[in-house]
Amino acid sequence: MSDTLNPLEQQAIFVSLKRECTRLGWLGVVALAGGCVLLGLSWHWQAAMQWFVQAVLVWAFICYQTRRRLPINHEAPEAPLYKTLGWANKLTLLRSWLIATVAGFLFQTWPEGAVLAWLPGMLYFFAAVLDRVDGYVARRTGQSSLLGNELDTVADALGLAIASLLAFAYGQVHWSYLLFGIAYYLFHAGIMWRNWRGLPIYPLPPALHRRTWAGFQMGFLVVVLWPLFHPPLTMLAGFAFMLPALIGFLIDWLIVSGRINRETEVVDKTFQRLTKFSLTLLQPGLRLVIVVTLATSLFQSGLPPLTGNSLAWMNNVMIGGFIVASAMLLLGIAGRYFSLILVGLLDWYYMSNPLLPVDYVLFCCVVWLLLLGTGRFSLWTEDDHWLNRYDGA
Repeated sequence: MSDTLNPLEQQAIFVSLKRECTRLGWLGVVALAGGCVLLGLSWHWQAAMQWFVQAVLVWAFICYQTRRRLPINHEAPEAPLYKTLGWANKLTLLRSWLIATVAGFLFQTWPEGAVLAWLPGMLYFFAAVLDRVDGYVARRTGQSSLLGNELDTVADALGLAIASLLAFAYGQVHWSYLLFGIAYYLFHAGIMWRNWRGLPIYPLPPALHRRTWAGFQMGFLVVVLWPLFHPPLTMLAGFAFMLPALIGFLIDWLIVSGRINRETEVVDKTFQRLTKFSLTLLQPGLRLVIVVTLATSLFQSGLPPLTGNSLAWMNNVMIGGFIVASAMLLLGIAGRYFSLILVGLLDWYYMSNPLLPVDYVLFCCVVWLLLLGTGRFSLWTEDDHWLNRYDGA
């Protein structure tokens, strides 16, 4: 397995890795027990015990997935094993532990209270933040590993599945959003089925958008697990975020199953034409549609945008924000940043105004521009470069 270590040395390292993994596993259980006590004191004991049992089961699954992958704790198949898990993998395990704590809230009512109501969303928020940190630490410490890559994928898929199920249980998203939550598992179940049948599995070309879109899905689920926004806005947002991702999973499945042969010149040119269409027409078209539908929505709802006891300066801030965001999107200046700002402004706007038919088009277009970018005829797209790279690269 290695050119520099003999089999006995490799075996000794492997045993040491198993012990380290076991210690971290039990440390996680102790931390969950402490969390159970705190929840019992501030919530109620029956709910806290259910939380503990569910969280421990998910944490045990994570530890099992880690332990069975310890033989690939190296940089490449022929490289020697790293002697420790390393800080990056420990951060990934911490992220997975936080996901386990979110799983504890499944099949229970949304906790009430100024602090408890925010707890599920905040735990998932910290897990999402760590998703941007562990890869950075791996590269900075010089211990990037195949184990880390696989654990990162496992944590992403498990977190999205649990958070989407919890958001549905809280009534924040439509049941159809669960299709995205389980898409990863359906995809890999399909691959296992093809292997079992002896059918070929075709390579999937790398694509930057997969990781970027997963990050946006995490951000969306964080927000809907906070007690800030409620249906129908959260359900509309769920549809807008889910649709491109499901289409991406479907295309990937058609590729790995051989129904689309990415190796042929005809298919390659078709994808190039689709990419050119999106960059040249679709994405610039979304920018124009957003500006037109935003103006239409404001005039149909009437001005000022915030009614009731809202102060004049708040209305001025919102109007100014709409104007600046619209101008930046039209010019293609940091379009993804300003799409995110516009999403926040629209969320604030819809607190005081009902969703009109035009708003369904407006909000979906803003989300899709956030996912896709502004395309051609843009003046500044550094935000695309930041989103599409790994931190620390």
